[in-house]
Amino acid sequence: MRAARLIKMVLLLQSRPSMTAAELARELEVSERTVTRDAQALSEAGVPVYADRGRAGGYRLVGGYRTLPQSLKGLGGAPLTGLARGEAEALFLSGVPGALREMGLEDTASAARLKVSAALLPSLRDASRTAAQRFHLDAPAWFREPRTPELLPAVADAVWDDRRITARYRRGEAEVVRDLEPYGLVLKAGVWYLCARVAERGPSRDHRDHRGDRADRFRVYRIDRFTGVDAGEERFAREEEFDLPAFWAERAEQFARSILRAEVVVRLSEEGTRRLPHTVDPAAAREALADADAPDEHGRVTVTLPVESEEVAHGQLTSLGPEVEVLAPPALRERFARDAARLAALYGP
Repeated sequence: MRAARLIKMVLLLQSRPSMTAAELARELEVSERTVTRDAQALSEAGVPVYADRGRAGGYRLVGGYRTLPQSLKGLGGAPLTGLARGEAEALFLSGVPGALREMGLEDTASAARLKVSAALLPSLRDASRTAAQRFHLDAPAWFREPRTPELLPAVADAVWDDRRITARYRRGEAEVVRDLEPYGLVLKAGVWYLCARVAERGPSRDHRDHRGDRADRFRVYRIDRFTGVDAGEERFAREEEFDLPAFWAERAEQFARSILRAEVVVRLSEEGTRRLPHTVDPAAAREALADADAPDEHGRVTVTLPVESEEVAHGQLTSLGPEVEVLAPPALRERFARDAARLAALYGP
C-alpha cells in the first residue's frame, strides 16, 4: 500500500512544478504528517524531493527528475511512466468518469493519467485539466435517479479478464442461472447492460449450439436484474471479429421494433408531422410518414403508425395536442374524445 502511494507521490510531483503538503495529502488521502514522512522516505531512496519552507512552500522534484531510480523500481516493478495493460485500457475510458467509478476502475484510470502527465512535456501537462473543462459526458437520462448495480464491479472484472461467469438473474417471478462469456458492457441512459455469449456446458465448448448458429447465442442482460455472479478462473477465447458497438446497434434496433406490437391510425397537421419523430419511435415514425398518402386539402396527413400498445400510444400522442387526431382504433379515439371534453370543461368560458 505504501509503495503504491510513494510512486503516486512521485508521479504527482513530476506532473506539476510543486505541490503543498495539503495538496499532496488531499490527493493521496493521507495526513500532512504522512506526506512529510513519505517525502523523507523518497529522499532517502534517492528521489530528489526538495521541501520549500515558508507559507508559499511545498514539495518539488529537483533537476527535471524523470525516471525511477533502481532503489525504487521494486516498488512498482516497472519504469515510473510505463503503463500497465489495465491502466492503458482504462485510460481510453477516462472521458466517462462516472462509468469508471461504477465499474471500480477509477483508481486504475487515475494512475494511468498520472503516468501520462508525468511523461508529457511541461507545457502539455495541463492537457487533462483543459480537456475536462471543455467536455463532459452525462450518461443518465433526465429526471431519473441513477442507481449503480451492486454486482457491476464483479461483472466488469470478468469482462476485462475474459473470464466465464455463472450469473443468476430475475426473469419475471423466477430466477434463472446461466453460464456466460461476458464480452462487453453498455451504459444506456443510466442503465447498465451486459452483452454476453451463452457458454457451452460440457467439455467440448466449441462455441456452437445444436443449430450451429453462433449469433443466436449472444444475449443482452440488464445487470440490475442479476442476483448473483460467480466468476472462476476459467477464461474463454474471445471471437476477434465481435464488434460491440455494431452488435449493440443491431440488438437495440431489433428490440425497438419487437415492442411495436399494435397499430394506430392518426391524422397529423404539418406541425404534428414535424414533431412525430420526436414523440414516438423515430424509425417507426419516419417509415409511417414515408408510406403516407399526399396531404389532404387542409394539409393534414393520415398515417398508420406501429406502437407498443394503446396505453403507451395515448401517453405519447397526447403531447402533440391538437396537432394529431386519432382515427383508430375506436377505443383509443374515444379516450382522446373524453380527454378533449375534460379539457374543454377546464378551459371553456
